[in-house]
Amino acid sequence: MAREITYRDALREALREEMYRDERVFLMGEDIGAYGGSYAVTRGFLQEFGPDRVRDTPIAELGIVGLGIGAAIGGLRPVVELMTVNFALLALDQIVNHLAKIYYMFNGQFTAPVVVRTAEGFGQLGATHSQFFENYFAYVPGLRVVAPAVPKDAKGFLKAAIRGNDPVIFIENSLIYRNRGEVPDGEDFLLPLEGAEVRREGRDVTIVSWLRGYYLALGAAEELAREGIECEVIDLRVLRPLDVETIVRSVQKTNRLVIVEEGWKSFGVGAEIAASVQERALDYLDAPIMRVASVEVSMPYARNLERLVIPNKDKVIEVVREVLYQRLLAPVAQ
Repeated sequence: MAREITYRDALREALREEMYRDERVFLMGEDIGAYGGSYAVTRGFLQEFGPDRVRDTPIAELGIVGLGIGAAIGGLRPVVELMTVNFALLALDQIVNHLAKIYYMFNGQFTAPVVVRTAEGFGQLGATHSQFFENYFAYVPGLRVVAPAVPKDAKGFLKAAIRGNDPVIFIENSLIYRNRGEVPDGEDFLLPLEGAEVRREGRDVTIVSWLRGYYLALGAAEELAREGIECEVIDLRVLRPLDVETIVRSVQKTNRLVIVEEGWKSFGVGAEIAASVQERALDYLDAPIMRVASVEVSMPYARNLERLVIPNKDKVIEVVREVLYQRLLAPVAQ
């Protein structure tokens, strides 16, 4: 049996169920206790589970992740919340040089099953709080990097991440917490931390995205369908390991690929997808792989300028038309 709940509530259910299931699971981060979390995911948890298992921390991301690693090596199951992905920059040494490498450097004698939850997004937050850094973590061997777009995946991935033995970077988006979707009942609903999913079948062009970009892709596909253009929409869901095979199978059918990401285009996840697809499916492509991404500037504060920087549905539609060569088919003005 499934019911429709928000993305936020799917995360809350996952955390609560795993904390009741396993007393080793505990949460720590800035303002997650008394305040209830910046995005209200942990509201009420301090009263429900107490300060030993819901720990408010100082503003010290390097220390927060370091404490999580130590606790995990000692046998606990920490879920560390970094208020935004922008603040993860302060913890990169612990994430890259310790969390990702503990298992390898000690030949499996130690594991560090830490889940690092963090959110990206924008909304008049300024240049230093409106960045998209999933490519930073997806670059690092030893980490699993998940980016669920729908409530079902948010719950199933988070529960699997908490129970697993791999370090997981769990990336959310601040603008989709209110989105609703069907989520199965049951405390044992888990999803493997791998694999993209085809959310919409199509024949003319493949659109790949993740997190909020998935909704831009889906909206563009639905609008284009009214004109007879059928887009296949793939929700990437997991950034490391990257499921190139699902994308390749789709490109072999549609012969065209558009990648949508909210981060900057240069050196991003989209660039890796494009390179991987052309290595495996170059002969199937009837047009160059195209990418939709943010303008490569620091994010302005003003709302009207933000809208000029961030990709939108109309931009996705424009690029889909381009890979279909519709511009070339348009009548020439006399």
